[in-house]
Amino acid sequence: MGKYNITEKKEKDAAYRTLVNPKLMDELERRINDIIIIQKKYRDKDYSAKQLAEDLTTNTRYISAVVNVRFHMNYTSYVNKFRIQEAMSMLVDKRYQEMNMEEISDMVGFSNRQSFYASFYKINGVTPREYRVKRLKALPQLEEKPKKRGRKSGSKNKKEAGDKATK
Repeated sequence: MGKYNITEKKEKDAAYRTLVNPKLMDELERRINDIIIIQKKYRDKDYSAKQLAEDLTTNTRYISAVVNVRFHMNYTSYVNKFRIQEAMSMLVDKRYQEMNMEEISDMVGFSNRQSFYASFYKINGVTPREYRVKRLKALPQLEEKPKKRGRKSGSKNKKEAGDKATK
């Protein structure tokens, strides 16, 4: 992947991942999801794994172990996944059409446009702008086609029925 300098990282063997008690891992997984997803901490560009560990009264190694084992990614990728999901919704939402990429990037928690574009591209294979253009072009067509067909076929049928009656 040459675009945006994204390279695949090989997973490292980290012994501490297997040292976390399974019950503790279950509890930390639930609490991490609660804070990051439910409380939407992913929107806070300054909310780090260190801050999460402090909020959970644990350490960053445990946070890293849980995120790696349970979500199969690192903390940054985990948080960015939710940022991108929200950005994808916003990019096609009419309420946000007038917003530029920097504004959307900021709203979902990215600290700069570059990291937003790189993360978005890594997950979707297209830039945010390309995604928006494709989706917005497709949406109006989907919404309008049934309306147009209904009107045209209905009026056409009435006209044809009238033509047949006069013949």
